[in-house]
Amino acid sequence: MQNGTRLAAVDLGSNSFRLEIGQYEFGHIQRVEYLKEAVRQGGGLDENRNLTQEAMERGWACLARFGERLAGFPRTQVRAVATQTLREARNREEFLSQGSRVLGYPIDVISGLEEARLIYQGVARLLPQSDERRLVVDIGGRSTELIVGQQFTPQAVASFRVGSVAWSQRYFPQGEFTAGAFAAAEIAAKAVLDEAVETFHPGTWDVAYGSSGTAGAVGDILTTAGQSPGVISREGIDWLHERLLRAGSADRLRMDGLKEDRKAVIGGGISVLRAVFDLLDIDEMQVAQGALRQGALYDLLDREQPGSDLRSSTVQGLMERFGVDIEHAERVAVTAVSLFDQARGPNNARAALKLQWAARLHEIGCRISHSDYHRHGAYILDNTDAAGFAVPELHRLGVLVLGQRGKVRKLDADLSDPVFALQLLCLRVAVALCHARRAPDTKGMTLQRDGMGFRLEARPGWASAYPQSAHLLREEVAAWQKTPWELAVDVG
Repeated sequence: MQNGTRLAAVDLGSNSFRLEIGQYEFGHIQRVEYLKEAVRQGGGLDENRNLTQEAMERGWACLARFGERLAGFPRTQVRAVATQTLREARNREEFLSQGSRVLGYPIDVISGLEEARLIYQGVARLLPQSDERRLVVDIGGRSTELIVGQQFTPQAVASFRVGSVAWSQRYFPQGEFTAGAFAAAEIAAKAVLDEAVETFHPGTWDVAYGSSGTAGAVGDILTTAGQSPGVISREGIDWLHERLLRAGSADRLRMDGLKEDRKAVIGGGISVLRAVFDLLDIDEMQVAQGALRQGALYDLLDREQPGSDLRSSTVQGLMERFGVDIEHAERVAVTAVSLFDQARGPNNARAALKLQWAARLHEIGCRISHSDYHRHGAYILDNTDAAGFAVPELHRLGVLVLGQRGKVRKLDADLSDPVFALQLLCLRVAVALCHARRAPDTKGMTLQRDGMGFRLEARPGWASAYPQSAHLLREEVAAWQKTPWELAVDVG
């Protein structure tokens, strides 16, 4: 990546939406601009876990403002990620469809573990180089992430459904601060976080860091009160807890360093923070400068560096974990990508890479059962946490894996998307050509797209030399019937 290149990350958090714009210079990303709006989308989930119309409109309005600032940024230089609220929302597709349109860029809903990985990257990248073992705690609006790692490598990650917005709604619904409400909130938080003790106990880390919203807000209050800058101590949290009890409610709370948009969620945030300190036996926590959005920026950077895309390593790990025949998977991948490049051209490297991943994983379900292995493979990809991947990315890979067999029209997928249709066709043809589990003879074979049609041709005499392969390819014509696409096969 060239020095001076600008990158942008949008973090759709449960309490706030944030936009971070940075400029790449000699291996580092320097902040250029930072925008934050308290959207409080996490408070807009109704009893059926649907986002209310009001909550969606607040989010869309914010994204439209961010979109105006991002106008002109290449798509490859912007990453928008959504976290726990949109992981939970049943009507998230409605929000994401309109949100992506007004922002001008696709929004990825990421898993809790992927959120934790990106948080750690953001924190680690803005800390001095050190071999210290780091515990990173990020208390968000509806989830809390815990990570232990060294340098840039997270060694254990976890995500828990407990956060400042959710706990404030549940235990301080009218904004009233009482000793009983705090006690109930902390007990409940410890019940959710209890399983973290075994993995994140003090023997696993040297220094604790607090990232993002709650930690940043508490750090600002304590610094303004004269305590050590950038440090959250157990005594400081207890002092702040007492101040909240004395105020009696969020409306009556007056504290230097406390921003207005934090008042409504400070009770829940303090409850969760006290629970984390108690469970993990933390005496002191450093306020980190990095957070999820910086992690997303550096993830964009890694994706642009040849050979450094974490997703490729994750695919390799899944292949090994599920006992995939690696030689055969690579054979199918090479064949599929070669066909894709013919019909699409060489300037669609990202789509070709995703096709390659799907081909390498097309037999991932065989470890469960060879019968219906394509269905098992799709299930695995829809229900696994894979580092570097957003939830929609994994689902799309799963749909490709599912669609490698059977009638295409029965596939629940957007076949009007020409890139997806071509990816699917190339994977299906490659699986057919490699049916004998050896390198296929594709000399002289061509695949071309013309409008809503594909044409596959082979050299004269090819069908006589490979009758079973020719039969499978002719069957492929029938598989595409009653879809928006027409396939013609002439294999001699």
